[in-house]
Amino acid sequence: MNMAEVQSTNDDPGFPAAPAVAARGWPRARQRVRTWPFMAPAVGLLAIWMIVPLALTLWYSLQGYNLLSPPRGFVGLENYDYLLTDPGLPVVIWNTIVLVVAALVATIVLGTQIAVLFYQPFHGRAVARLLMVAPFFVMPTVSALVWKNLLMHPVYGLFAWISRSLGLTPVDWFADYPMAAIIIIIAWEWTPFAALILLTSLQSLDRDLVEAARMDGAGPIATFIFVTLPHLARPIAVVVMLETIFFLAIYAEILATTVGGPGLATTNLPFFIYSRALLAFDVGGASAGGIVAIVLASVVTFFLVRAVARQL
Repeated sequence: MNMAEVQSTNDDPGFPAAPAVAARGWPRARQRVRTWPFMAPAVGLLAIWMIVPLALTLWYSLQGYNLLSPPRGFVGLENYDYLLTDPGLPVVIWNTIVLVVAALVATIVLGTQIAVLFYQPFHGRAVARLLMVAPFFVMPTVSALVWKNLLMHPVYGLFAWISRSLGLTPVDWFADYPMAAIIIIIAWEWTPFAALILLTSLQSLDRDLVEAARMDGAGPIATFIFVTLPHLARPIAVVVMLETIFFLAIYAEILATTVGGPGLATTNLPFFIYSRALLAFDVGGASAGGIVAIVLASVVTFFLVRAVARQL
């Protein structure tokens, strides 16, 4: 049946309209066919960009490849067996979980409070918002060195000076509380990101709804819990997903401050892989660690995406 016949038969009131719908869908299908040759190079480049590094990592993980000794060729799952039986691996995974969860809680709580605060009108709000976002644009290595040498240094740091001024003993953060120090640095870097996303979402909050809650006798805390917080549920879910992906790859802050120590106290999966590859020169073992990290990140991302999809 050609297009003319489809149109003529659709003029009959008793004829079902499905062929007309299908006919209207044909131009869209042809348009997709026409645009595919233009999309193919970008899709192919993206596939190569992702598949080639993953394939090489998988191949090296099956090789006995150490830069300090002659290559041993294919060793099967030997690297994975050595990695999974390493007594330090549970500590590394636990450190990764603690780092991600603690940093998420800190950035979400502080970011929500800052967003609600900066949503209120006050003099100099534009300048305050600009200063609030500034830490997010500082490079991670620079942020870590500033906190290590200017703020948390046990002798010359600002916190040590404040402690001595109050008659207290200065705290050596990176020796006594290394994980807490790393979490503080990461929270300082990423709280502006969470605050910016949540502040942008607050711009769409219905002011009439807030005023109605106040007229009904709701105080600031009740208004925040029953009006503002439900409005921020979806952007908070998006922030959690994005920050989790980035927090799983935290590396520069650890390298610039604690170098994974003391011992394994601040060693997470990315730094563990770095130490195997560039400190122990074990390319095969580091590649196996990379595959394990990819699997864990994929599982976490899968559940996070499903949770965000329910919110959206």
